[in-house]
Amino acid sequence: MAGKVIIFDTTLRDGEQAPGASMNTEEKIRIAQRLVRLNVDVIEAGFPIASPDDWSAVNAIARRVKGPVIAGLARANEKDINSAGKALKPARRRRIHTFIATSEIHLKYKLEMSREDVLAMAVKAVKRARRFTDDVEFSPEDAARTERDYLCRVVEAVIKAGAKTVNIPDTVGYSIPGEFGEIIAEVMNCVPNVDKAVISVHCHNDLGLATANSLAAVISGARQVECTINGMGERAGNASLEEVVMSLRTRRDLFKCTCGVKTAEIYKTSKLVSDITGWDIPRNKAVVGANAFAHEAGIHQHGMIKERTTYEIMTPQSVGWPESRLVLGKHSGRHAVKKRLEALGIKLNREDLNKAFERFKELADKKKEVFDEDLEVIAISEVRHRLRTYQLVYLHAVGGRRTVPTATVRLKVKGIEKQEAACGDGPVDAAYNAVDRISGIKPLLEEYKLKAITRGRDALGEVYVSVRIGNVRLIGRGSSTDIIEASLLAYLDAMNQYQAEGVNRGRKKRDSM
Repeated sequence: MAGKVIIFDTTLRDGEQAPGASMNTEEKIRIAQRLVRLNVDVIEAGFPIASPDDWSAVNAIARRVKGPVIAGLARANEKDINSAGKALKPARRRRIHTFIATSEIHLKYKLEMSREDVLAMAVKAVKRARRFTDDVEFSPEDAARTERDYLCRVVEAVIKAGAKTVNIPDTVGYSIPGEFGEIIAEVMNCVPNVDKAVISVHCHNDLGLATANSLAAVISGARQVECTINGMGERAGNASLEEVVMSLRTRRDLFKCTCGVKTAEIYKTSKLVSDITGWDIPRNKAVVGANAFAHEAGIHQHGMIKERTTYEIMTPQSVGWPESRLVLGKHSGRHAVKKRLEALGIKLNREDLNKAFERFKELADKKKEVFDEDLEVIAISEVRHRLRTYQLVYLHAVGGRRTVPTATVRLKVKGIEKQEAACGDGPVDAAYNAVDRISGIKPLLEEYKLKAITRGRDALGEVYVSVRIGNVRLIGRGSSTDIIEASLLAYLDAMNQYQAEGVNRGRKKRDSM
């Protein structure tokens, strides 16, 4: 047992107490079944006395969920304990978790009881719970703010009464890691019968220290950690199961402990809880957040490409993510863009890669993330536009219900900048008319299509045009987050192809002479 940490999941009890996170019985059963796949040791299914629905949910889980110990919470009184005992009766492995507050502030203002009276109630509650099961857990609520000698007296007494697990909760998230580790160490060293029970911890996150306090407790000898999926719970929540478990696994050299959780099931469990409760997982949430295995900074991406462990201390697959993600954005470097293009099956020569990278940077400044579809369009565009007669330098277009659509376009034509303005049926038509004035060519627009390539309001749009110049039919494509610019780029793409074909025809004619 010394090297094993018991994972006690209280998502269905303390997690559900978070405002707005209530679940019905079937939803609780789905989560409990997922926790079985995750292989947690104990599932605290609820607080049976709290409501008829809560009693029914605990009873249903006790009947239908096999494997882990099924626990129910009860205050240190006969009515609560009887209710929990009856609700848990169908479970093959069941635990009653009873509690009463022990800190001076709770004794004085909430309970209005003496220390001796509370001690007697704790002992009586444990003995009562033992009538229903040998597996009884006791919690001195607000233990982190309880006077330590009194805390040790209570722990000793409830173990003597038959508690197999004693939980030391930081109920209001008041403690800090060094201090909380000392509390656990004092319990381990000063309670004479402490070897007869497992010391557990249940830490809240009011100061953002729930996981850190739980891990400090493990170092000091605690061998059960009570936690929730995604850190859900009262106020700022509880210690996050995924953070505790992956800390134990990643720093096994320090903790010298293991747990039985199947870590590859973590992400699926996190996602299910999020979907059922409607609580989104923050992008920067450790282990399960969307950014947990995402890298955008160029120096990080370069390191990741060469050796994953430069910037990842655990693999995404170890917690159920499919792979690491190199997020292409304005901080990304050329190496990451090249690597991603190659992963998409696109290989560019140095010149095309340099031009594609320039366009990538321009696009990345306009939108938060450049997707694979964006990158493919950029790369294909660069390959198609090796020989450019017309290059867009400037575009200003005006349109509206009571405005004459106009556009001013400046192009670089064989190194010389030329500018024209024109009106049209709309800003796109006006831009096309301005290009016609510059080029001296009047293509016939036969087809125009617009589609969004990627998702979001800042999506990259792609325009497809089919134009005819004389007997030559040309297909042009352009992409931009600006629809008018994408339309103009598509038109210029067709014009550039026409000029390139003209050069090729001239070469063939000279070669035949």
